[in-house]
Amino acid sequence: MKNVKLTVRIRIEPDGQTMTITGRDAWCLLRLIEAAERGCTPIEQPAPRWSAYVHKLRQFGLYVETIHEGHKGDFPGNHARYVLRSTVTVIDHERAAA
Repeated sequence: MKNVKLTVRIRIEPDGQTMTITGRDAWCLLRLIEAAERGCTPIEQPAPRWSAYVHKLRQFGLYVETIHEGHKGDFPGNHARYVLRSTVTVIDHERAAA
């Protein structure tokens, strides 16, 4: 199986700053864009390190809100819901063999 690397080029609005984000961070960003106001949780969009991906997106200058939610069930507790608050325009994205 080939390794595939995801690359996303975005522009942060309104100032037009552009940047390229790759790998799992790009995957996370695309999930957040797709989810819009609903946001994403690790429960709904399983991935091993959501908090790390969001942390890196914040280092890029993106504003991602963390909403703490409780959940019940066999393993009650809390989880995070991440919502992208920055307005971004996707310029280009691609999946390529790494």
